[in-house]
Amino acid sequence: MSAAHVGEPGGATLPPIDPLGPAGPGGWYVDDLVRVRAVGALRQWSRDSVRTEHFDVRHVGMRVHVDHWVPASRIDDDLAGLLADELFTPGWLRGTELFERVFTGVVRSATSDPLESWLLFYRNSLVAIAREVAGDGSASTAVTASGHGTIAGYAPVYDHAERLLADGSVLELGSCFGFLSLRLAGGGRRVTASDVSAGTMRLLATTAPLLGVRLETRVADAARLPAPDRSADTVLALHLLEHLDPAHGDRVVAEAVRLARRRVVVAVPLEDVADETWGHVRTVTLDHLRAWGQSTGLPYEVHEHHGGWLVVETG
Repeated sequence: MSAAHVGEPGGATLPPIDPLGPAGPGGWYVDDLVRVRAVGALRQWSRDSVRTEHFDVRHVGMRVHVDHWVPASRIDDDLAGLLADELFTPGWLRGTELFERVFTGVVRSATSDPLESWLLFYRNSLVAIAREVAGDGSASTAVTASGHGTIAGYAPVYDHAERLLADGSVLELGSCFGFLSLRLAGGGRRVTASDVSAGTMRLLATTAPLLGVRLETRVADAARLPAPDRSADTVLALHLLEHLDPAHGDRVVAEAVRLARRRVVVAVPLEDVADETWGHVRTVTLDHLRAWGQSTGLPYEVHEHHGGWLVVETG
């Protein structure tokens, strides 16, 4: 295969992703950087494209064109691993911005209706997470070639976080798609999911009722959530701090302590090198977790379980 490696446009400021924006012709997903479509048959391969097991990629003008043949049964959060292994880890495509837009495009092009595509994604993902959590613990061995787990890798993290919750309400900082918040709210907890991405929170707020789940959503930087002190019994920050620079991470931990009535639970991957494909900008160690715990002046403990954990008792 031969093709130019494609990355993010230098210096360009792109409009944010609109996960529920109008579909292009034939259910395609089109934005300023990518055009993604589901295809039933492959076009003839040409030298200007990269073809993998599930994708055909080429650069046309200012856009990356991605054709895919991912079946409906595989439209779930494991798409992240599929994209990483076939396109981003080999270096055919690069950059977090491009990763998120191709990911969105594959989901969106699964059906001709944006909301139906996302409901398919959420339902498939939640079923797969529940299956892994209910399994025998072997999920941790099912990781992508890039070295990162997807659903099978993070389901044990969710399971462990659920076991660490104090009684009562939960606030999840940096919830992204909100799978854990949906699980907790579906189990009867009062849950608030928050994320800096307005599009992702709009998506979660739109899909949750259609999934039969009631929760609150907030658009906010995890370091500055407009809420009163001690407003949730447990505050979660799971696999968030590796996405933030050290000073920003310090502020998030302090904010979590401010917001928690009873407990703060932090989880991080323990990496040797920060993986930019997943938006990681730093590595976080057990020593970092201990330093955060000490900085609170409160009782805390640090342990390992599919990564590193900090648990701070706030009341």
